[in-house]
Amino acid sequence: MGIVAPNGIGAEAFWKATQSGDSVLDRVTRQGCEHLPLRVAGEVRGFDPGTLVEERFLVQTDRFSHYALAAADMALEDARLGRADYEDDPYSVGVVTAAGSGGGEFGQRELQRLWGQGPRYVGPYQSIAWFYAASTGQVSIRRGFKGPCGVVCGDEAGGLDAFAHAARAIRQGSRAMLAGATEAPLAPYSVVCQLGYEGLSTAEDPERAYRPFTDKACGFVPAEGGAMFVVEDEAAAGRRGATVRAVLAGHAATFTGPARWEESGEGLAHAIRGALREAGCAPEEVDVVFADALGSPEADAAEARAISEALGAHGSKVPVTAPKAGTGRAYCAAATLDVAAAVLALEHGVVPPTPNVFEVCHDLDVVTGDARACGPRTALVLSRGQMGSNSALVIRKGPDSSA
Repeated sequence: MGIVAPNGIGAEAFWKATQSGDSVLDRVTRQGCEHLPLRVAGEVRGFDPGTLVEERFLVQTDRFSHYALAAADMALEDARLGRADYEDDPYSVGVVTAAGSGGGEFGQRELQRLWGQGPRYVGPYQSIAWFYAASTGQVSIRRGFKGPCGVVCGDEAGGLDAFAHAARAIRQGSRAMLAGATEAPLAPYSVVCQLGYEGLSTAEDPERAYRPFTDKACGFVPAEGGAMFVVEDEAAAGRRGATVRAVLAGHAATFTGPARWEESGEGLAHAIRGALREAGCAPEEVDVVFADALGSPEADAAEARAISEALGAHGSKVPVTAPKAGTGRAYCAAATLDVAAAVLALEHGVVPPTPNVFEVCHDLDVVTGDARACGPRTALVLSRGQMGSNSALVIRKGPDSSA
């Protein structure tokens, strides 16, 4: 896997901050956002795309694709998957990503040129760089992947759905798939589009702006970044000498309609049961839940009910965590960063805490304060979207994990 996150670039830096429960939420510093109601977000800092991506790709792409290209490189290196491994059959490797905001920064810049200077000043890449499928296309072109390529338009839950698409491609004969999501929703135009979300937090204090599962919950704060993963058959990875970090065991998705949080609880519970069924996993086998944690009272209550209904008595006992409370909610990429955190939690045998959360007002065992050493072997990752998509993914500890 490859990670570009507000709390670290690369798996090692990301995990160190996540395990420690560090919160990196801070005031929005993007140019043009100074006077907008959104005050706090999770920005990726210290990321220099010029040192990671060739110039010819940089000029064609938005920030969200820069993150994807860099994360894809990290994932391929981690998997020891080079061109020599697929040059005999480039059609055997594909890419699937999810994205919600697309290339808002690039698109805004070119539209400003159109409005202020005229059509001759609009670059030719405006037609593709803003598009939510741009990252899939650019990663596949840059790496020569000619297999199944696509983008999941599944609301925020698409970040988990991308793994199901990748797994299906493997079952249908693909050798490997790059799967994941990255987002860059902090350009002024993108932020203005988000202001219509009822759940968006406009609090000014970074420590209080995003506190899911508490009676102080006032919504979520957005974030940028994301993660990419190499998904493949375990035996194929083994033959190449790659370390199998985790196993995708089961997935399911439902749809319950925009902002219908009462119904979303039922839909999320149904997705959880479906994912467990596909994984052959009993509720009591789930060792940790990485929650969606929208951060609004109604949505949090619905998720707590879903966990309780789907896991039964085990629902109030299983450790629940939401590391995104310290980094922000990166829309489709939020789920992929949760998957990265889940993989690392299984590897290291600890559950990371939920930053900025202290007193929980739901019947959940939310991990707060310090990381909890409990040797988890099975993780359940949850995601919901503003428009009503619900998704659940079951991940098992990898056979090569050291912990």
